Amino acid sequence: MSMEESLKIKLAENKSRMDGYKEKLSTVEKLLDIDNKLKRLNEISKLEESDDLWQNASKAQELQKEKARINNVVESYNIVKKMFDDYEVLEEFALRDEDEDSAKEALALFPKLVVQIDDSEQKVLLSAEMDFNNAIVSVNAGAGGTESCDWAFMLSRMIVRWAERKRFKVKTLDVVDGESAGIKSITMMIDGHYAFGLLKSETGIHRLVRISPFDSNARRHTSFASIFVSPEVDDNIEIEIQDKDLKIDVYRAGGAGGQSVNTTDSAVRITHLPTAIVVTCQNERSQLQNKMFAMKVLRSRLYEKEMNERKARQQKAEGEKKEIAWGSQIRSYVLHPYKLVKDHRTGYDVSVADKVLDGEIDDFIKAYLKWLNEKSPRAVDDGADDGALLDV
Repeated sequence: MSMEESLKIKLAENKSRMDGYKEKLSTVEKLLDIDNKLKRLNEISKLEESDDLWQNASKAQELQKEKARINNVVESYNIVKKMFDDYEVLEEFALRDEDEDSAKEALALFPKLVVQIDDSEQKVLLSAEMDFNNAIVSVNAGAGGTESCDWAFMLSRMIVRWAERKRFKVKTLDVVDGESAGIKSITMMIDGHYAFGLLKSETGIHRLVRISPFDSNARRHTSFASIFVSPEVDDNIEIEIQDKDLKIDVYRAGGAGGQSVNTTDSAVRITHLPTAIVVTCQNERSQLQNKMFAMKVLRSRLYEKEMNERKARQQKAEGEKKEIAWGSQIRSYVLHPYKLVKDHRTGYDVSVADKVLDGEIDDFIKAYLKWLNEKSPRAVDDGADDGALLDV
């Protein structure tokens, strides 16, 4: 019994696209340097057999982190390579033997294969030193009172929903509630592989246009809020912080009330005097824990500041100028009179604004990473980006 004509047509369409994907996969394999990564994994396995390694906790931790990073890349490539090989076998059976079951399996596998190839390609773009690290995300309301506070809350929820879809862990380090609704600011730790590399696309000013739920006359309002993303910096990165440069304040944690709110003076605010960077943490139960997390945030902010200054010097040398102001928003979210979310850097836009605000931002992230690589290949190497230059 011959295969249905519609299946033959779909297979033929896919076959014409496979040459392009085969070439892309070959490029990805070369750029990911899979052979050398496998050699390095073998070296790490031999090092793990040494008792000397485990006597040095810092070195062991660093090696395990490197192993996890390499494994993540290699496993991603192996998955796509296996799917690619499986598809070619199914396609051959389908076309040679007119096997309808093989044809249906191949057609079901094809879109999954495309997604995996895109994922492997993304690993190439996430090659900066800190891309693999956890992310520290700060969201701050702009001018505009309740409107901006509500918008800041919506953006923080968007990031949390995205992280949940990735099965990343989210830990709130500090939050300041708005007077009537929403939040004035929030700082969160996003724990997951490539959290910083992916979320660095969100750094900048975000603009919202909508009919205000707080306006009894149902007028249209424009609100602004900023997102700042920095990598969690581990102890292996040398960042000099001297005690004399720190002003540490302890105060009573605030919040909406309830059993989870501290009733002791355990909240910590640290001001780095040379840079005027201020970080706070109040969600842990002890002053020591809050100070530890606040120092972690400070280290990350100082690292990111250094990276931004390097990029700024590079831009100055190249004669590149960029206005840093509220008017230079990176993305607009229009909910009225039509629905549209548009990234002003990449030009990418979608009309499903509700889904974006519910955390479906992967396509914006992909578009940003490709844009960043095409715009300045060096930006991928040093971890800096134009959005990160916004001082929020």
